[in-house]
Order: sequence, then C-alpha cells, then structure tokens
Amino acid sequence: MNPISNTAFYCCGIRMEDAKRTHSVCNDHYAERFMDARGRAIFEPFKAEKRANCSNIARCRIIDDHIKTELKEDPELTVITVGAGFDTRPYRLKGGKWIEIDEAQIIDYKNTCLPVAECPNPLTRISIDFSRDSLADTLEPFSHDRHTIFVIEGVLMYLEPIAITSTLQAIQQTFQQHVIYCDLMTRQFFEQFAQSVHDKLVAAGGSFTNRPDAPEEIFLQLGYHPLMHTTMFQRAAELGLFWDELRLPRPVAWLMLNWLKRDLGGYAVHKFAFKNECP
Repeated sequence: MNPISNTAFYCCGIRMEDAKRTHSVCNDHYAERFMDARGRAIFEPFKAEKRANCSNIARCRIIDDHIKTELKEDPELTVITVGAGFDTRPYRLKGGKWIEIDEAQIIDYKNTCLPVAECPNPLTRISIDFSRDSLADTLEPFSHDRHTIFVIEGVLMYLEPIAITSTLQAIQQTFQQHVIYCDLMTRQFFEQFAQSVHDKLVAAGGSFTNRPDAPEEIFLQLGYHPLMHTTMFQRAAELGLFWDELRLPRPVAWLMLNWLKRDLGGYAVHKFAFKNECP
C-alpha cells in the first residue's frame, strides 16, 4: 500500500480496540479482520495517544449516529464514502445503498478481508487512482438528483486546498443534492493538541497539510450550507471515553472541556448541505 494508505491501520486499530470494550462505542467487530501483523505493527506506536484515540472513536460514532438517523427516515439513501479506508459502516448500519471509493490496494485488501458478498446492504467498491483519475468520471455512473450522503472521514487534513476544492466540485458536478459528513481541524488545534500523533503519522508515511484557521470556509465559498458541527472532545466526554482511556472522571472531563472549549472546538465533525438551484 502507498504510505498514506498505511495510516488507515491507525483508525482501524482504534476501532478494533474499542470493539473489545464491555461498552463499545462503535461495536466495529469487523475491524480486527484487517489488522494483520503489519497493520498491528503500524498501530502499535499509536496506542499511547489516548486523547487522540478518544477523539478518533468519537468521530466515528458521531458520523454513525447521524447516518443512522438519515437511514431510518429513508432506508434507500445512497451513501458514498470517498477515501473509504477500512470503514465498515455498510456492514454495521441498517439500510442504504453503499459505494466505497479508494485506491486499488485498499479496495483489493478489503475485498480479501471483508468480501462484498457478506454485506447485508447493497455495496459497490470502486478503485481509483486519486492522483490520476477523475473523481467526477468515477461518480458519473451513479449520478442522480435525489438526496445523497457523502462521507469524507479522516481524509481532508492530508489534502491541499486545491485538491479539496476539486473533490467538492466533482461531487457537485455529479450529485445536485447532497450532504457531506467530514472532519475538519484548525491550525490552532493542530499546534496545541495534534503534534504528537502527527509525528507518528509521519513515521507511518502520512503527513497533514498546513491547517487553515477556518477550514470550513472552503465549503462555504463553494455554496455549501453548514447544518451541524460537533466537536470530538465534547462527544468523547458524553460517551465517557475520557474515563475509559484516561481515568478522568466525567465532571473533571466536562470542567476541562468548558475551560478549553474554544481550543478543543478546533477539531469537529461537520455536516454540509448542497443543492444546485439551477434548472
């Protein structure tokens, strides 16, 4: 796999460990299938990153909960994950028509470890070379004018602004009405809280691009409307993750959260909506 794809084992390893809890947050019992000896070796240095790991599993749960709500209202919704990595939502959530897009090595490995035939929901996996292939062309066969969900999780912090813009424009070109669930990190949050885990990501082959002060601006400039903004640390506190990982009592966690609310709010899950009003 290419170096950045190696970092997919980090998120997968966190979900694997979470699945072993008595009170699992995401119940991703499929994650362990991907964690071979090489994956476990990549994940090992990240085990010490307790705060970052809490944030990561909270991110997964936030997106899970919002998609579950949408699928309850319309079980026929199409859900497209760009940069799917080792995500297993099509297996864990009820309903939806799912499309996963990622590099060929990721897709081939997923097909070996977790075959499409085992998925309880309709699932299509598509290989793409993000550096060469057109995302718009890849999406075009599935294009329609009905409401569609896109998930771009744990991806945008690795992309330059021009790449983010081209990704969003490709989605707008092919899906006239959609929402995007994604995670965004500010420069201030990165500098205060994310340097340690980033050093390990660099060692694994990945590296964040320069974080902007207001990463949501790129969405607003392209006509998206913000619908939701949930900080990872807030949700982690609600889920009791700080006690599980740091033995930090919930009142203390909330006190810390309120004290650092502005700073900790720099890493959050966002939901943006787009609707092309042109006839």
